[in-house]
Amino acid sequence: MSDVKYKRVILKLSGEALAGSKNNGLDSDTLVSIAARVKELRALDVQVAIVVGGGNFWRGRSGEGMDRTTADHMGMLATVINALALQDALERLEVPTRVQTAIEMRQIAEPYIRRRAIRHLEKGRVVIFASGIGNAYFSTDTTAALRAAEIEAEIILLAKKVDGVYDCDPVKYKDAKKFDKLSYIDVINKGLGVMDSTAASLCMDNKIPILVFDLKNPDNIIKAIMGEEIGTIVKEDN
Repeated sequence: MSDVKYKRVILKLSGEALAGSKNNGLDSDTLVSIAARVKELRALDVQVAIVVGGGNFWRGRSGEGMDRTTADHMGMLATVINALALQDALERLEVPTRVQTAIEMRQIAEPYIRRRAIRHLEKGRVVIFASGIGNAYFSTDTTAALRAAEIEAEIILLAKKVDGVYDCDPVKYKDAKKFDKLSYIDVINKGLGVMDSTAASLCMDNKIPILVFDLKNPDNIIKAIMGEEIGTIVKEDN
């Protein structure tokens, strides 16, 4: 237990990450793998809240010519699909889980209530936040930053398909340089694509560190909790 560095965390999962090797939809093996690692975190008494994206089904900007608010609302619904799938994977491993949505849909999930979310975490339940913050024009990255501040999470674990933050796209450019550490200002000024500027600013204002790491190795989630040096850490410039 003494090796655990963080006791309450936000795990941010993109929709694309849940698709695994597919281009879209859900990959059952990936869901089970993530759920197994989250179960390991719970065994270490780490309180885990999860924010899920919806890009494996719909991205707000995908609706060319569509009203932006409508497109964003469709994206919020996509995150609910992912949240329910992840909840199912966790509960099949006997991990008690609650889905909370920023848009009320009481037949399938709880409405987001901060005090209730914190109480669930204290009771050992995993809480999955879905439907963003309930407003158009805000990303699920911003949701992760806002919920982290509200529940007083110690860090945001930002699971990606790359092993950290680079100065350019490592898939396109072989000479891309990986950063081990960055400040919030670096992320914002250099437009490095870790999070959108709204989310990064919110993390900076509330001094919430962000760890960007590769989800292809699910064990990285455990390594991150133990404080091992993986990926890229974004925090206050010392």
